[in-house]
Amino acid sequence: MDRDAPRVVTGRGLSNRALFAVVYTTAISSLYFALGVVAHRGLGLTPVIFALGALFFALTAMTYVEGAALHPEPGGSTVFSRYAFNELVSFLSGWAVVLDYVILIAVTAVAATNYLGTFWGPLGRGPVQVILALGIIAAAAGANVAGLSVRFLEARAALAVVDLALQALLIILGIFLVLDPAAIARSVELGSMPRWGDAVFALTVATVAFAGLEAAASLSSEVRVRRRDLRRLVGGGTAVIAVVYVGIAAVGISALPVRGGMTALGGLYEDRPFVGVAASLKQGTLGDVLRYVVAAVAVVTLVGAANSAMLGVSRVALSLAKHRQIPRALGRLHPRRGTPWIVIVLGSLFAAGLAVPTDVEFLVGIYAFGALLAFTIAHASIVVLRFREPDRPRPYEAPAAVRIGGARVPLTALLGGVLSLLGLGSLVAYHSGARYVGAGWVLGGLVLYTAYRTAQRTPLFERVAVSERALRAAAEGPEHEFGSILVPVFGSELDVDIVQTAGRLAGDERDEVDSEGAMIEALWVFEVPMALALDARLPDPQLRRAREALAQAKAVGEEYEGVQVSTATVRARKAGQAIVEEARRRGVEAIVLAAEPQSRVRGGAILGGTGGPLDDFVGDVTKYVLRKAGCRVILTAPAADPAASAQTPAEEGALTPPVAPGSG
Repeated sequence: MDRDAPRVVTGRGLSNRALFAVVYTTAISSLYFALGVVAHRGLGLTPVIFALGALFFALTAMTYVEGAALHPEPGGSTVFSRYAFNELVSFLSGWAVVLDYVILIAVTAVAATNYLGTFWGPLGRGPVQVILALGIIAAAAGANVAGLSVRFLEARAALAVVDLALQALLIILGIFLVLDPAAIARSVELGSMPRWGDAVFALTVATVAFAGLEAAASLSSEVRVRRRDLRRLVGGGTAVIAVVYVGIAAVGISALPVRGGMTALGGLYEDRPFVGVAASLKQGTLGDVLRYVVAAVAVVTLVGAANSAMLGVSRVALSLAKHRQIPRALGRLHPRRGTPWIVIVLGSLFAAGLAVPTDVEFLVGIYAFGALLAFTIAHASIVVLRFREPDRPRPYEAPAAVRIGGARVPLTALLGGVLSLLGLGSLVAYHSGARYVGAGWVLGGLVLYTAYRTAQRTPLFERVAVSERALRAAAEGPEHEFGSILVPVFGSELDVDIVQTAGRLAGDERDEVDSEGAMIEALWVFEVPMALALDARLPDPQLRRAREALAQAKAVGEEYEGVQVSTATVRARKAGQAIVEEARRRGVEAIVLAAEPQSRVRGGAILGGTGGPLDDFVGDVTKYVLRKAGCRVILTAPAADPAASAQTPAEEGALTPPVAPGSG
């Protein structure tokens, strides 16, 4: 198989150019306000800080691209950590990312008003500024409830070109007119100008640009790229961002040099640093025009970034709701638009509250806390996945791997994880907002997660998935339809019946919004005798029988509208153990199981896992699954009365309301 072949994951894939646009525009939109905050603390060390930030960006980009290519599902780092660790760690990552997106909405809205103040001073201060910022947040919320289309990404790609051209112009003009590396070096007195604490804080603030990685990773399930495209995205994209970061920082500090332990780049122009850079070029009419052009482009870019951040909130929160990590009511979808409107509204209200003080530096510090927490988990996840899934195909692998305990561990992820953890610790030590607001957010999330899962009688660490259809429900009552169902098939005459039963439970009319549909996971278990190794070659008749049974299951299941059927085979010593383990690993909501022949259980009853008198009616596989399964089990069996065999099991029995896992 050509490893460089296109990896098509949707009917209409997004290109690698769209991914670069997401990463680049988010990174640059962050630079429009982060440059001033970093210069305020980092002073003459600002170019070096951004150079180190670019290096860290490269390490983190490698981790995110490997993770997104390995498991191309919506959710970004929450997906990596789910497969590497468990649902609790996955929740922590997602919860931190939600915090980052909400803060990014607030800070981009405030920063946009600061740049608007270039045209008329009152727009960037006082009550007018607050009203404008709240208006930007409300507009972003409305656009996301209505639903952003692919055209939004295309517009951002065009904006990325304009941004890149404008920043290149500023850097080129700055190199010829004001750049003075010697003066920058003379302004640095390590330990006093800047102080170590300020320099470390400035370095952590540089991570605000990395939200683009999380946004791009969350789109991984919609991307059509080749292996070499991923390498190009990491290498070329990182190089472009590094040049822009360091170039703008060097020109800015040269144009607005450090004097008396201060620079106007982090003082007078802290809230709109790019305008300060343009204004300091002092080229008469050209300088004035450039100042207004920079301000206009900054406003458009920042407003677009607020929309993207709101989209990030909705996508990550929807992923959390679908995996029962936050209450289903929070992820409920709009009945017509199919967007998670409750989360969008709540996120916009929280962002509005954060925007009212208009304190950019305070917001950026809290943002860095969430970003570094998510990055630490992401790097650790990639390392762990090299051990847990060593043979899984990787369209992209982070380089510089060393063999540790039988697995090839990327040094980039190890180094990135250590740096993220150190940065997180220093941020907590030096920034009160990160220390209290960040810690409060994490603790509040843990309480919410634990209380919700406990109330739902759902294990804290195991994966559980619900359908988007369930998120459209008007009430929280028991579900009679499932978004994900595991169906073990064994090549018996009951295979068609159990797949039909699963299809009825999962099927629903597919609409233009819910393109994902419900999922039936058809599974064939090869029971390998102890005399053979688990990976021993299987007889061709067994392989052929499995292929035919799975093909039949796929054909029957996909006759139901809105249902997708995936097929898989596993090897195990005992079929029951394999079924339970796969159900847990895949996070299905239910198992539809055919009891052993001659069972006295008549079809259609829904049972759950405590055993008891049921032991007298079913065989070992069924008993094991009923006792051990952590989800609902729907048992279908042939009729005990031969005269009744003309009826299918699904037609014969009435479905009772589902029981909670393990409740009997």
